[in-house]
Amino acid sequence: MGQHIYPGRYTADPGQDSVTVFLIGMRANRWWKIGKVAHVAAAMPRMLRHLARNPDAGMLGVEQWFGRTTMMVTYWRSPDHLRKFAADRDAPHLEPWRHFMKELSGSGDIGIWHETYQVPASGIETIYSGMPLFGLAKATAQVPIGKGTHTAKQRMGHSAGAA
Repeated sequence: MGQHIYPGRYTADPGQDSVTVFLIGMRANRWWKIGKVAHVAAAMPRMLRHLARNPDAGMLGVEQWFGRTTMMVTYWRSPDHLRKFAADRDAPHLEPWRHFMKELSGSGDIGIWHETYQVPASGIETIYSGMPLFGLAKATAQVPIGKGTHTAKQRMGHSAGAA
């Protein structure tokens, strides 16, 4: 079953003053060590299920890409929500992180990375045309392009709630 495609043009309305964008991924540097790669990769679905069941943890949405280097883009309410999840002893992050640092970090077999950005709403511009729900619009709210949002310049920092 395919995803619903939204005809026309849309933008995202984050509905808050800023959005925290967290990019995370891993790279199989020695792809033939598939067991180690699979062990590290297996931790992420547990984390995502936990976050989906616990919206108060603050993750708004996620998009993923897979290959030798994986990447996941996640959207969060705030950097504090992200840090709290990462440090929460009851959440499924600390144990896999500690295992990686003890057993795999520095081996060269697998690389992991992340980048965190706190983006003010005034610095956000999005457009989606002929797309299923995706990215920030999927994580927050998708709104039709309309008066005052036809150009990228107009959309930069525009919030439907402020219109």
